[in-house]
Amino acid sequence: MSQERLPEHYLFEKKAHQAFIDAVEDLGKVLRKQGPLDGKTANLIQLAAAIAIRSEGAVHSHIRRALENGASAEEVYHAIVLLTSTLGFPAVSAALSWAGDVVRKQEGSP
Repeated sequence: MSQERLPEHYLFEKKAHQAFIDAVEDLGKVLRKQGPLDGKTANLIQLAAAIAIRSEGAVHSHIRRALENGASAEEVYHAIVLLTSTLGFPAVSAALSWAGDVVRKQEGSP
């Protein structure tokens, strides 16, 4: 992902705590290489976890990454809706709203 697309707060943290953020990024890279899951699947799994902890920033991030790794908007929405019986409608509704933010931005819609 290009630096201009990263959230401002993330860029601030990266500048303020460079070694820490580099270590977190490196850990993510190592973990993705440890198993057979492709990037799209890994990001959809991480998306589900982000929704479970109701982390809007992480939800946005993993949706962007899933789309960049070949997931369609329909796959993202389906992954979110599948969580309804586990997490409940309010969490899923919030996640669908956050997904809409990212998908509309990617499509160039307001």
